[in-house]
Amino acid sequence: MKQIITFLSIILCIPISAQMGEKNFIDQNYIEVTGKAEMEIIPDMIYIDIIVSEKDSKNKTSLAEMEKAMISKLKELEIDVSKDLSLKDVSSIFKRNIISKSDVLLSKEYVLLIHNGTAAGKVVGALEKVDISNISIEKVDHSKIEQYRKEVKINATKAAKEKAELLSNAVNQTIGKALYIQELEQNLFQMPMSNRFLAMNKAVDSVTENQEPSLNFEKIKLEYSVLVRFELK
Repeated sequence: MKQIITFLSIILCIPISAQMGEKNFIDQNYIEVTGKAEMEIIPDMIYIDIIVSEKDSKNKTSLAEMEKAMISKLKELEIDVSKDLSLKDVSSIFKRNIISKSDVLLSKEYVLLIHNGTAAGKVVGALEKVDISNISIEKVDHSKIEQYRKEVKINATKAAKEKAELLSNAVNQTIGKALYIQELEQNLFQMPMSNRFLAMNKAVDSVTENQEPSLNFEKIKLEYSVLVRFELK
């Protein structure tokens, strides 16, 4: 009877992972580190929001005339309007004239894709000349953003490995294979809305001073952190 009790005690002390023929990484010696990497890239996809409206004046300028003037100016800048200019809202926006409370002014909102700050500045200057100034930056992006994201994640993982090697060597040990990898966080920096309008205002101001307008955009910042556990030998 005493022998049976002892045998049962031994069985109960065996870890579940061992019973299943598996070894949990927690049962191994390991080192846990965090690697971080970042990258700043200049946006090559700049989306400009343009609102074209009828002009309420003595000689009222129709929406069609304003649109025609806008397209003409964009073509002068060698912009492919069929490809890079699109109507943001299919339905037109109606605004009632507050003074007379009778006239209805029609407007349309467009999105224009530009590929650098110099071109964006030229667009602002050109449209200002045809009395189109309701312009803002909707968003910025990069055509190879996914590729750059992968590169930053890889660099973060490599940084974790370098750190693990450094620390393990300090105690006369080495690292083995990676036992666990986890992406901790990501951060994609976009220009704050207030800065977008500020950039546009500066460009418009430069037009009034007869200078060539140019917009400088904040770089897109990619930042990733990766937690890795390496086998410690």
